[in-house]
Amino acid sequence: MLDHMTFRVSNIARTKTFYSETLAPLGYSLNVEGSYDGVNMLGFAHPDANEQDGKKVDVWFVDGASPYGGAPATTSCHLCWRAENRAQVDAFHKAALAAGGKDYGAPGLRPHYHPNYYGAFVIDPEGNNIEAACHLPE
Repeated sequence: MLDHMTFRVSNIARTKTFYSETLAPLGYSLNVEGSYDGVNMLGFAHPDANEQDGKKVDVWFVDGASPYGGAPATTSCHLCWRAENRAQVDAFHKAALAAGGKDYGAPGLRPHYHPNYYGAFVIDPEGNNIEAACHLPE
């Protein structure tokens, strides 16, 4: 089980706007924003009754390249958020496109994954393939 993930970005302000709008239909909100050890960071959380404050920050964005080397931003990755229903998948896709994402697969069934797989794909401002998916029938 994953606890959280971190992505490096080239423009933290653009990332804040894009992901605030894109993840809202899935129940996510910006929970942490600040500079830590001189690095600007954003943390997006979803409601989680198991957490002390009722939210779980599981998606982090860090401004700029790692001091240990590598690319200045995380690109060409695939990241999928689980949606509670198909309407959330639709809303995710619509919000991501409105926020500047590029369509990479409209909401719909993907029966080649499994009969109830309903997903939508968008390319984010860094070039990552992001998705929302629901695995439930109807």
